[in-house]
Amino acid sequence: MEKIVVALGGNALQASGKPATAEAQLEVVKDTTRYIADLIGEGYKVVIAHGNGPQVGRIVLQNEAANDITPAMPFDVCGAMSQGMIGYHIQQALKNELQKRGNKKAVSTIVTQVVVDKEDSAFKNPTKPIGPFYTEEEANLLKKEKGYDIVEDAGRGFRRVVASPIPKRIVEIDTVETLVDSGAVVITVGGGGIPVIEENGELKGVAAVIDKDLASEKLAEDLDADTLLILTAVDKISLNFRKPNQVDLDDITVAEAKKYIEEGHFASGSMLPKVEAAIKFAESKKGRVAIIASLDNCLEAVKGKQGTRISM
Repeated sequence: MEKIVVALGGNALQASGKPATAEAQLEVVKDTTRYIADLIGEGYKVVIAHGNGPQVGRIVLQNEAANDITPAMPFDVCGAMSQGMIGYHIQQALKNELQKRGNKKAVSTIVTQVVVDKEDSAFKNPTKPIGPFYTEEEANLLKKEKGYDIVEDAGRGFRRVVASPIPKRIVEIDTVETLVDSGAVVITVGGGGIPVIEENGELKGVAAVIDKDLASEKLAEDLDADTLLILTAVDKISLNFRKPNQVDLDDITVAEAKKYIEEGHFASGSMLPKVEAAIKFAESKKGRVAIIASLDNCLEAVKGKQGTRISM
């Protein structure tokens, strides 16, 4: 049975232009899980990872409005809160969808810690977007009043950025593997996992957001998956994105993908980490394939009829 790690992008978790409420998120997730259920129904062994950028950003904003009676939670705790919330929504919606189809497969969320290097240069150069989009005027005000690091995000507006260190080790990987081997659908490394460092043999949370695509790639390697399926808002990756000479890509090699990165075709805040994760997985072991595709084309992409496939 082919094992697939599915990395869900933000569009699979919330609808653009709609209220950012828990109810609205759950409605979007219900639609998302129908596509995941299609994969499971075709016999694929599915493990789910997901992002949390908008959600953890909102939780941080809520915490910043705290007072002495309700003190603010640290950033790593906010990440854990987002992981639990999103995992809960996915597992509930997916379980309901599977039951409608007569499938009694277990679905479980693992709140997951991921070890990072405390000396990672990312802590000195924050790049990971979180939270809502701002106008340039709003962004400048937040820089001045809050001291946020804010950057322009792929032509879509301005967003706060935090450190995004490289994932080194998934702490709960043995538990995840046991559940996957038992036949359960597991939701794990949510939001890239809760970033922790090791000090004197103990784990300690840090303020960062691990890129969910790189964490998903690490998960896929550790579980010896056959395919890493990165789902995003576009059908395929492209050269000259949103330009008159845009070229969509179908099947490319790792060498070609690296060449396109060098030529600057992929934005650092959006497509670049997806392509980098795809490259890392495809070259990690002969026969492994990484696919970047849209959510609604996920089954066709796994069958080789949609999306961009990256392999050796």
